[in-house]
Amino acid sequence: MTSILGAAIKRREDPRLVTGKGEYADDVRLDGGLHVAFVRSPLSHAAIKSIDTSAAAAMPGVAGVFVASDLNLEPHFGLALYPPDLARPPLAVEKVRFAGEAMAVVVAETAAQAADAAGAVFVDLEPLPALLDPFEAADADPLFEGFPMNVVMQSEFGDDDALDGAEVKVTGRFVNQRVAPVPMEPNIFVAAPDLENGGLNAWASTQIPHRVRDDIAQWLGLDEKQVRVRARDVGGAFGAKLVPYPEQLILAKLAFQLQRPVRWVETRSENFLAMTHGRAQTQEVQLGAKRDGTLVGLDVRVTQDAGAYPGNGGFLPHFTGMMLSGVYRIPKVHYSWRSVLTNTPALGAYRGAGRPEATALIERAMDLLAAELHLDPAELRRRNLIAKDAFPYSTATGATYDSGDYEAALDKALAAAGYDELRAEQSRRRESGERLQLGIGVSTYVEITAGVTPVEYGSVELRPDATFLVGAGTSNHGQGHETSMAQIAAESLGVDMDQVEVVRPDTGLVPRGDGTSGSRSMQLGGSAVLTATRELKERAREAAANLLEAAAEDVEEVEPGRFGVRGSPGRTVGWAELATAGAELRAHADFQQSDPTFPFGTHVAVVEVDLETGHVRHLKQVAVDDCGRVINPMLAAGQVHGGVAQGAAQALFEEVLYASDGNPLTTSLLDYSMPTIAEMPEIVTIESETPTPNNPLGAKGIGESGTIGSLPAVQSAVLDALSHLGIRHLDMPLTPDRVWAAIQASAGR
Repeated sequence: MTSILGAAIKRREDPRLVTGKGEYADDVRLDGGLHVAFVRSPLSHAAIKSIDTSAAAAMPGVAGVFVASDLNLEPHFGLALYPPDLARPPLAVEKVRFAGEAMAVVVAETAAQAADAAGAVFVDLEPLPALLDPFEAADADPLFEGFPMNVVMQSEFGDDDALDGAEVKVTGRFVNQRVAPVPMEPNIFVAAPDLENGGLNAWASTQIPHRVRDDIAQWLGLDEKQVRVRARDVGGAFGAKLVPYPEQLILAKLAFQLQRPVRWVETRSENFLAMTHGRAQTQEVQLGAKRDGTLVGLDVRVTQDAGAYPGNGGFLPHFTGMMLSGVYRIPKVHYSWRSVLTNTPALGAYRGAGRPEATALIERAMDLLAAELHLDPAELRRRNLIAKDAFPYSTATGATYDSGDYEAALDKALAAAGYDELRAEQSRRRESGERLQLGIGVSTYVEITAGVTPVEYGSVELRPDATFLVGAGTSNHGQGHETSMAQIAAESLGVDMDQVEVVRPDTGLVPRGDGTSGSRSMQLGGSAVLTATRELKERAREAAANLLEAAAEDVEEVEPGRFGVRGSPGRTVGWAELATAGAELRAHADFQQSDPTFPFGTHVAVVEVDLETGHVRHLKQVAVDDCGRVINPMLAAGQVHGGVAQGAAQALFEEVLYASDGNPLTTSLLDYSMPTIAEMPEIVTIESETPTPNNPLGAKGIGESGTIGSLPAVQSAVLDALSHLGIRHLDMPLTPDRVWAAIQASAGR
């Protein structure tokens, strides 16, 4: 049997999804269902004087209008790391702290009736000063009465003398701007009372159905087994669906209290207000080196905008700090960071979650150093790469990289891009003074995956028809788990993939799991499934011994999926015979990975910049992303393509903006710029596999690599196209007006 691990097998999910037969939360239709609409604050910071619901409650079809005191729900923690005074009330109490915060909720027979009634709720708000800049907020009066300041978390480590001995120093202040995740499917939640067990059934667009289940059970005072959460098909998440949202918990309470099904479908504008945002980090950097380019030390201060209620976004600078030194030998690092409350939506994990920020930081600093030393950016990187025989490698920031070959990735990317030819063409255009200037950006990176929750659940069961049911605690929202998990199970069990069904996320069928985040699914969920199949084969060997009338220790797997007596060429039994004989074979495993893994790679971006208009055209992206052993190269390439789209989009287009009073300016796709396929470049993916010793598959994560590698490469490419004009740095996004203004300023010097 030919191995199907590493085979480019098309996603088995796609026929269902592309023909409109997917099962999303909004497709759930329940008899007697009610619709929910939230009343949201138009102000970013205000005292709530009163909320009058009487007019709304009297409108046609309205089943109820509720404020915080009606529901009596405890405040919700984004992370247990924060003091209780900073917990978020599900509905605002006394104050609103960001524009879009929910103050009341309306339940009605139709969505239109709920929306109309929400508009009839009268809220008397007294405006308060809005804090939008984390630097100003850090020194301002506290936003929470019970907490004495707006800095909610801070830390420092490393060498105070990190730059001692440097012959050359470069300094930069880089803004990694606030962005919105904008999944194709916004937040959707349906909840219904379970009349049989006195509990609740729910359907959610989420990455973490088990965490949503656990929080609902805690809030409603139920046993976990009384709550069932399904996340069937999920239309994108990117980290923004990694937390249970207050709206989800409110709907659970309403369904339980009203004893009727309720549904909430977030609008796109509501999504810009209510869903967590990403990035929002300001970085103050000094990088020191010898005159030959050898790195000496790095000093970094990071200020993170945590938003109004601190969640997992407030902790992201920790991961930025861990990955600060990137792929380079930097003997000394000093790092300090702080997360600050502001009157903006909460920050959360967004594709890469602190690691793209680290790569953008060190790669931007390396480009500044290359310019200062008059070295080619690729050559400066090569001189400082960690050697392939140095692994496992411990960095000055406390990370231990498992495996890597950074120079090989750089060589592959430069060769595929035609780097020398590009530089020659760039020189020709500059000498001839052409309007369209060429820019080449190089980004070398390493990131950490499976670094937060190191345990995952997997299960496998032989069914009476000799097919297998596979479950995992990870949650699929576009990654292709129904295909890759089936490949792992089929390979291990020695059967065709058609004999393997993978359970879609459902807490009623999979008892536990930490969901999908941090590029953990294959190395943890996949390894858990592999471990479960191995346990199932051991149990099958014992069951086969009964059929073969032999001692269990004498039975072995003589060929994939078939068992016989050792040393005897006689009868064998396989899965079909075991199923027919009524053998009840099932196994589960909780796989724990002792250490995280560190994928790596090199990206080369090629752009054209119009010197007359500032317009940037992204021509090509060469991506070498090494995620250890690749289970399915087609799925891996798809993850890289999507990651490149998001990294390039942040570099060139995306930014969440606010007016000075905190009024959001980017609340629709008319205001928030995103690329279409017309703006996407040619993407060339190059295979590279350096297995990790940390799990039995040898796999590392791939879900975030494309974003981490592409973002600094595209930014560097644009600045490279402008470098002959004396332009060293521009913050993202590199929009035409920002680029044009810099060109004009350089001409006026």
